[in-house]
Amino acid sequence: MIKYFKPSIFVLSTIPFLIISYKIIFNKLGPEPVKEITHFTGEWTLIFICLTLAMSPLKKLTNLNFWVRVRRMLGLFVFFYASLHLLTYVGIDYRFSWQPIFDDVVKKKYIFVGFAAWLLLIPLTLTSSQKMMLLLKQNWKKLHRLIYVIAILGSLHFVWLSKTIYFKPLIYFVIITFLLFLRINFKRIFNK
Repeated sequence: MIKYFKPSIFVLSTIPFLIISYKIIFNKLGPEPVKEITHFTGEWTLIFICLTLAMSPLKKLTNLNFWVRVRRMLGLFVFFYASLHLLTYVGIDYRFSWQPIFDDVVKKKYIFVGFAAWLLLIPLTLTSSQKMMLLLKQNWKKLHRLIYVIAILGSLHFVWLSKTIYFKPLIYFVIITFLLFLRINFKRIFNK
């Protein structure tokens, strides 16, 4: 049963990509196709951030190791969907016109934090292999704590992007805050 768990998670993780691909191919994106792709890939990035952050608490709660076995794969899907989100913005929305993109990054705080979050994902993705884990030793764990910063930046990106509808972005912000709160080691804090 457990040997099928990881491949099943991989297949399930590709479903959002298949859905958006279907919508693109069959022209089912609605009146604002670029906006639909951007929001869809951005939201799935946040969902995968939440899933990645949930793996350690699930391991503690259930005392089962297979949750952390899929954490790395879920983290790579964070990068995958974040990259699709960024490529939609850079390639489809702005057609690789670098000056207006640069102006947006500098002037709009939601784009700045979103771009910063994507940049921070790069070292995590490059060092996600077992080989890099062994090579970096304790530094690997320290480096991969960047996911906490990325999660906060990603949720802020969504909150600041929303001009009128705050409910959905705030749900992600609350979930991410809760998942980060679960990581606090209160025993270590109060035993000092």
